[in-house]
Amino acid sequence: MTKQLETKSLLVRLLQGVCKAILGIITILIVSLVITFTIHQISLKSEAKRIESYGEKLKVFDGEMNVVDEGKGQKTILLLPGQGTASPYLDFKPMIDELKKEYRVVTIEPFGYGLSSQTNRRRSVENIVEEIHQVAKELNISKYTLMGHSIAGLYAVNYAQVYPNEMEGFIGIDSSTPEQPWPGIDMTVFDFLKTAGVFRALIKVNPEKGLGVSQDNPDFEQIKLLTMKNMSSPEMKDELQELSNSFSDSRGLTYPKNMPVLLFVADNDMNQKNWLEMHQDQVKGLDKGKLIQLPGAHYLHHTQMETIVKETTNFLKN
Repeated sequence: MTKQLETKSLLVRLLQGVCKAILGIITILIVSLVITFTIHQISLKSEAKRIESYGEKLKVFDGEMNVVDEGKGQKTILLLPGQGTASPYLDFKPMIDELKKEYRVVTIEPFGYGLSSQTNRRRSVENIVEEIHQVAKELNISKYTLMGHSIAGLYAVNYAQVYPNEMEGFIGIDSSTPEQPWPGIDMTVFDFLKTAGVFRALIKVNPEKGLGVSQDNPDFEQIKLLTMKNMSSPEMKDELQELSNSFSDSRGLTYPKNMPVLLFVADNDMNQKNWLEMHQDQVKGLDKGKLIQLPGAHYLHHTQMETIVKETTNFLKN
């Protein structure tokens, strides 16, 4: 009987020890989150003063969209970012500096991106297409080639359905296709980690990997500041949530047969299944469709900029 009581007492003490350990871990996590949240909020306020202005603000529906209009060539390129790009202009800047030598390049920063304001408009594909067109209208640009990275491909093929007489072509940088699978993404956890400052802490540990930009980039500091500012923007969150509908609504869409289309496609082991084939299908049957496969990760304009500029120039001239 005594042994049973001793065993029971030992189990109770072990259970109490485990509970205390778990409670201690939870307490440490809560305190850590409170600290990272506080640091994040204080940092955002101080960092806002260090963000340097660029481009110009255009009144678009219920907000202001920031655009950067450079170059004076006869042909105009409207440049669109990939989803979640904190500063589209600074992300594309090395490529823009080359393209603007021969073309007018207008970089569009969607609502919630770069220096653009927020909006109450849904981040549906229809609204985003309408907003891009409104920028062109505000700048009195009636003919242009859309060029963009990643999700810009989904918006461009929808744009071609509505404004085919204005759109002179599309140039995609590892751009999305209407047929690619898109898993539903629940942003609750990610949004919490961003708001709590956990992502800030991770970026601080490894800035280059966290931002996807080399510290040798002269705009590294500004990209970091804008990443901190925009990574929790409601627009980016809503756009991700809306993409499930945007992809399903876009299935089967193709470019007009006579519209020139140039696609740069990344060649790496991380691509989705049939990534190359889906892009081949996009240019198949077009009068002036061309696909160029390049080695590298998704952000080809970071690593293959010279090739992209050269091939884009050849494509637009021909």
